[in-house]
Amino acid sequence: MQREQISIFDMFKIGIGPSSSHTLGPWRAAQQFVEILEQRQALPLVVQIKILLYGSLAKTGKGHGTDIAILLGLSGDDPVTFEVNQVGPKTEGIRTSNKLVLGGKKEISFFVNDDLLFLFNESLPYHPNAVSFQAFLSNGTALSETFYSIGGGFVVREGGQNQPKTEVDLPFPIETANNLLHWCIKTGLKISEVVMENELAWRSEQETIAGVLNIFNAIKECIYRGCHTAGLLPGGLNVARRAASLNRKLIGSNAYNNFDEWVFAIRKTGDSFHNTLDWVSCFALAVNEENASFGRVVTAPTNGAAGVIPAVLQYYLVFCDGFTDEKIIQFLLTASEIGSIFKKGATISAAMGGCQAEIGVSSAMAAAALTECLGGTQRQVLMAAEIAMEHHLGMTCDPIGGLVQIPCIERNTMGAIKAITASQLALQTNPDNAKVSLDAVVKTMWQTALDMNSKYKETSDGGLAINIPLSLPEC
Repeated sequence: MQREQISIFDMFKIGIGPSSSHTLGPWRAAQQFVEILEQRQALPLVVQIKILLYGSLAKTGKGHGTDIAILLGLSGDDPVTFEVNQVGPKTEGIRTSNKLVLGGKKEISFFVNDDLLFLFNESLPYHPNAVSFQAFLSNGTALSETFYSIGGGFVVREGGQNQPKTEVDLPFPIETANNLLHWCIKTGLKISEVVMENELAWRSEQETIAGVLNIFNAIKECIYRGCHTAGLLPGGLNVARRAASLNRKLIGSNAYNNFDEWVFAIRKTGDSFHNTLDWVSCFALAVNEENASFGRVVTAPTNGAAGVIPAVLQYYLVFCDGFTDEKIIQFLLTASEIGSIFKKGATISAAMGGCQAEIGVSSAMAAAALTECLGGTQRQVLMAAEIAMEHHLGMTCDPIGGLVQIPCIERNTMGAIKAITASQLALQTNPDNAKVSLDAVVKTMWQTALDMNSKYKETSDGGLAINIPLSLPEC
């Protein structure tokens, strides 16, 4: 696999749902294409744009909002700051007016049905998530660029010309779990401390802390919003949101007015096993119902798996007395390093590896983070990540109707519960006796991904996607 330097802010990105690879990635690709046009001083000359979607982007693109993301990206809007309640009105305005303002500067005629094409039967060899942009200029020439959305909002431009960030000298270069353990043993540092030292190669500690807490603020706002929003999810499946009603049932008569008060109100409901289990499910449902509704979420490490880490972190805040900035930062730093190891050694793209690459990775990240925050050793942290992934190996991605709803939303609840269980097992085990290493599981996951039939890789061509008799528009 290609060597790359991955920061916590690469693994955790603020954006808009429902998919990091099918929404956030294409959105970023569209923005990059507009930037290229500007750099080449071609933007004022554009008279027509064509977009070609290939592979998984074509087959599940409509259900994942790929077309919506590209329209907004070409318009110059940013997923971090764009008002989520304007997603529908703005894209509908483009469709009805047949006008698109490239980068917010150059208006052109744009007919969505003719100029944004879903090539269902065509794929490009590098990655299943491919999109090509073609710009036709008034001087008779044309410019074309192809991008690959490789999972988690990461985008690669064909030819490799683009670098996501400047390469730096990391004090602790890490490609594998064994590398990570080596540095922990040599320095005596916790995993989160090793990660923080590496982050200092990019920015100051104050900047990193502020950035991580900003990520947490986006996470907590998403959980809170999802637990207080009812209704049906968009897309045609008529799936009812459950988190809000479950929150009302579980919270009972305990009153609150904001997130912090809500945390203390939840604690008052008790810490019995069934109550805790219900709350963890509620937290995960909340995030992924927001994700499915084009809400603002954090890739963790993807949008489809965005509920696992928030649910386990919220469990830690509420039921393990972890509600401090220091512990929140420790949790997210640890989780990010485990995610980066999977990205470097395998994949975090369901289009490449099935759902094991999303829910499986997020569960491993959450298990590791929880274990360190609960006082586990470095070996126990890695063991927890291994246990969580080991029991997601082979999980397929088969979204019904191409929507990130069934079975995606409930899978986040399962991933969160498995993460907590994996952490508990690791904390009660001597890791010296472990038979399976995290690196062995990463390798196995990648081998499984290569062997998996493409119909189980986010194409909606197999599994539940073809066995549930629902009448839906083609997507």
